[in-house]
Amino acid sequence: MSRVVGPGSTIGVLGVGKLGRMLAVSARQMGYRIAVFGGDRDSPAGQVSDLVWTGAFDDQDKLLEFAQACDVVTYEFENIPSDAAAAIDQQAALCPGVQLLQTAQNRFAEKTALSSIGLPTAGFRMVSSSEELASARADFGGHVILKANTDGYDGKGQWSVAPTTDVESLWNEAGLNDGIVEERIDFDFEFSIVAGRYADGTTVFFDPLLNHHANHILDVSVSAAPQVTESIANDAVEMARAVLEHFDVVGVLCIELFLANSGRLVVNEIAPRPHNSGHLTIEAYHCSQFELQLRAICGLPSVPLVRRAPAAAMANLLGQHIPDAWGGDNLSALKSPGSNLHLYGKPESRINRKMGHITITGDDPATVEREVRLAREALLQP
Repeated sequence: MSRVVGPGSTIGVLGVGKLGRMLAVSARQMGYRIAVFGGDRDSPAGQVSDLVWTGAFDDQDKLLEFAQACDVVTYEFENIPSDAAAAIDQQAALCPGVQLLQTAQNRFAEKTALSSIGLPTAGFRMVSSSEELASARADFGGHVILKANTDGYDGKGQWSVAPTTDVESLWNEAGLNDGIVEERIDFDFEFSIVAGRYADGTTVFFDPLLNHHANHILDVSVSAAPQVTESIANDAVEMARAVLEHFDVVGVLCIELFLANSGRLVVNEIAPRPHNSGHLTIEAYHCSQFELQLRAICGLPSVPLVRRAPAAAMANLLGQHIPDAWGGDNLSALKSPGSNLHLYGKPESRINRKMGHITITGDDPATVEREVRLAREALLQP
């Protein structure tokens, strides 16, 4: 039987962003204390935490002090130095483990791992020069994507390469020592599935989420979208289960997938934590992705993921969606009982910076998607 970390214990979170904030809110409802590492009291997670460490991730003394104050530790983003994660793991239970973290922060290692367990991915290759980039482009049919092998997110560190692209100029502009080239996949739609695994091996899965992007950033996610058929959903569940079991995950992760034009499913990438597309589970399910993360890492009882509403949609709020001042007009779209506004406590709005999200629940996926888009537009009404 796994060790139970009960209410009153301290949950440690590496990172102080929005995911840590939402985990902290869920944990506090159940009587846990929260300690965060990597930022100050004014950070999104710091604002709702009991203990805050402002140290850098290479400060071994501060990491040790933090770990000793926690009963279990998790992370809310994957770009944590592996040495820091390993140091924490020596002092306190770290969930999910170091192996998944190291794999997810290295695109080549991630795709290699996915391929090793039989999951389909786009063709990929490491390159370290413009000549190797040109060769990979030719081998993958002329259209590829060059990506930084580490530290990329929300479209950052990615470059589209066409047959006519001057690869020497692009390589110099990218400034990479090496990178990963991925075959471009023509797809019908992109979707994700958020899943969790307990220490006893029990696995649970939220319904897949249809995702729409704008400028390489997640824009809107829809739960119960008819495009994601039962057959597609079942296949996605088995893919997610394979990842959970391969890495012996205790916690929550998300896999992002494409339905290719050929009809096959292709895994795009793994997020070893709760995911932006899963934020709507806070209102759409009796157990959100954050409560699931808490239950799994603390050894609490597993629960079925039961829906509160037949459909839900979430729209990200970026800096350009936030009004200069809040008033009755720009909040009028939130008068519906199915509308929910979440802001992350970030002090400064910037273009394309994730500031919050809106979720709307209801009976029909097309209706809630339309309503959540209208609600976001209404925020900027004078």
